[in-house]
Amino acid sequence: MSDSWKLTLPCTRAEAEILKEDIAPFALMDPVPVLMTSEIDAARPDEWRLDIYFESAPEPQTIAMAMHLVPSAAGAEPVVAKVEDRDWVAVSQEGLEPIHEGRFFVHTPIHRDAVPDGALTFEIDAGQAFGTGHHETTAGCLAVLDGLKSQGRRYRNVADIGTGTGLLAFAALALWPNARGIASDNDPLAIEVAERNAAINAIRTGTGPGQLETTVATGLVHRRLRARAPYDLLIANILAGPLIDLARPFENAVTPDGTLILAGLLDRQAEAVIAAYRRQRFRLAERRNRGEWAILRMEKRRRVRGHRPASRA
Repeated sequence: MSDSWKLTLPCTRAEAEILKEDIAPFALMDPVPVLMTSEIDAARPDEWRLDIYFESAPEPQTIAMAMHLVPSAAGAEPVVAKVEDRDWVAVSQEGLEPIHEGRFFVHTPIHRDAVPDGALTFEIDAGQAFGTGHHETTAGCLAVLDGLKSQGRRYRNVADIGTGTGLLAFAALALWPNARGIASDNDPLAIEVAERNAAINAIRTGTGPGQLETTVATGLVHRRLRARAPYDLLIANILAGPLIDLARPFENAVTPDGTLILAGLLDRQAEAVIAAYRRQRFRLAERRNRGEWAILRMEKRRRVRGHRPASRA
């Protein structure tokens, strides 16, 4: 039996949570390495471990990329060892049960036979990470989208900022098939993964109704994102700091009565994010908590004609 290789690094619980969503440096390697995180000791809840499985011994530059993913491992000695040869992608996917959120069913390739009748189904390879639906923030966004559809809401122009796998953009277009969609990410690898997933899930690409355009961009700094604004539905599953920084640009990019879905923030960060958006004419319409994470739905208020902010003495 041949051997595979494992690279082990210490990490924190917060880093482990982020690694559920983003393995950008490794996503398009061939073959894709498998990342698995685990708690070391329940008595020390912040001490976790990252194991990365390769088919051959990792090169020094690959180890350096892994070290970059976990800043807390700076100064630690990476452990590289041969391990029993197994299909580690299959092992990782066996541990990820399909996600059933409202009408959505998100599964890895190994669970294709488990698709229920009538569900809106998406296949996302767990080895790609970037938001497979298994992280609380992505699943929470799916739940909010499902709720909006149940309320009879309609959207025609959708943006997914920080799209990752493309899953949330796919979900929005499945709910509102006549909408135009655009998905962006600041990582070119993520956009390649999203485009690959669009093909797997029969998502039409383009700029017309029912089609999805993709672009590499940071925030809203791209001519295509500006040209297609304003949006009546904007989704951003990123991090609290960037969300706060984007409050003003998002206000300019969303229609009156438009909807924002904000995620990627810890529950303790929610009030700061809400305050930033309230200053930009948004009101909090819904807040969902998934574990230690918060998902916010904000609605943009219409500007009252003739209203001027009160002057400050």
